Amino acid sequence: MFLVRTRHWWMLLLRGLFAILFAVIAFAWPRITLAVLILLFGAYVLVDGVFAIAAAVTAPKELKGWWALLIEGLLGITAGVLTFLWPAITALVLLWLIAFWAVLTGVFEIAAALQLRKLITGEWLLIVSGILSLLFGLLIIVMPVAGALAVVWLIGTYAVVFGVLLCALAITLRGLSKANVDVAIGAG
Repeated sequence: MFLVRTRHWWMLLLRGLFAILFAVIAFAWPRITLAVLILLFGAYVLVDGVFAIAAAVTAPKELKGWWALLIEGLLGITAGVLTFLWPAITALVLLWLIAFWAVLTGVFEIAAALQLRKLITGEWLLIVSGILSLLFGLLIIVMPVAGALAVVWLIGTYAVVFGVLLCALAITLRGLSKANVDVAIGAG
């Protein structure tokens, strides 16, 4: 079990806003070069990972379950660092990196949502976000030779929907924070 500190709803909101910003940049420059795509993806997953770890760190360590956010954050930071260490990465390897990151992120989002389902309303937003992450990753795995432009649009679409869902969940948690409620998640 772990405690979701609803007063830290803004961390989830920042993750969502950063995803939406990433999407706007991807849509504004659809003919983005592979090098810029690599840098944008690396920056996105790195910052997303930092925010996920920040959320995990605010959960009391004696309570079980905080590790899911920590692992999600570490995966994001690892994917971001690897992207920056190997900027000459091929398009296919970048696609696989994005795909596996999205699949793993989706799995951890669904796991967290399943723990939330009995405790708050609006947990479906995280479930939908997790399913979206899984489908996005699987689509890239199935169609790895998609053109760079199509991948940019797909990534932008994913990021905007993911960001909107995270913002909606943050607003739900913000409502709980006004009542100064912390939500315990997990089996007791």
